[in-house]
Amino acid sequence: MDAVALALGAAFFFGATTVAIRVAFRRGGLAEGGALFTVLIALAVTLPFSVLQGGFGAAAWPFLVAGLMSPGISQFLFTLGVREAGASRTSVVIGSAPLFSVAIAIVVLDEPLEATLVLGAVLIVSGGFFLVSERDRPSHVRLVGLVLALAATIVFAVRDNFVRWLAVDSDISPGVAASTTLTAGALLMTVFLLATRAPLRARDARAFAPAGVVFGLSYICLFDAYYRGLVTVVSPLVATESLWGVLLSAIVLGRSERVGPRLVAGALLVVSGGILIGLFR
Repeated sequence: MDAVALALGAAFFFGATTVAIRVAFRRGGLAEGGALFTVLIALAVTLPFSVLQGGFGAAAWPFLVAGLMSPGISQFLFTLGVREAGASRTSVVIGSAPLFSVAIAIVVLDEPLEATLVLGAVLIVSGGFFLVSERDRPSHVRLVGLVLALAATIVFAVRDNFVRWLAVDSDISPGVAASTTLTAGALLMTVFLLATRAPLRARDARAFAPAGVVFGLSYICLFDAYYRGLVTVVSPLVATESLWGVLLSAIVLGRSERVGPRLVAGALLVVSGGILIGLFR
């Protein structure tokens, strides 16, 4: 049950991250610098957990590879997706992650395929596609944003399976693993921004600071969950972030996200799948 609770915690904080990024764009934040500042602040959040849990060592280097994938590549894709498609719709697309995570885990990690896992994943993914297929979208929702969010989702799924594979016999604590991953991601993003001469502004650091805090908390929960549970369990539960993304969008962003019955119904499908998996594991 620890893995279930941690996965649900990661879902809440990740849904809050999506909304916080959208708020940062409303304040005039830029995507490229904002993505980097989000990761740097998340790293600052995870470091105290790293110190408390211990487990520092050279054996942590494989998590640097995980960090190059996510957040190194995925955070750019995800942040741009929120900019182009809004918070609630991006959350829904990210909710389709179990479709990729579970498939990879079953094929590559030889995790068991069970009926409840399949049904739960189908409900979650169905809810995601149900929302994405809506016709009455706000004017700011662009198809390219949904494509970027889907690309980020696939990278998330690959990273999650890699982290689970590393965690099985690792002496590295979850906190250290999370910090190492974020460090690698921040370094890759910094190199990219310097190479492209993208602007880094203090106002972007302030605008994306709340997103960085909740993103860091989501990483702590996520890595701890993967140290305790299978990908086929954790990933579908984390996908309930779709519900939090939709609900928090309605509360914080108001009418601009146009959260209607179709969005809510899709989010409930996602949550139903997560509950099904949690109850039968």
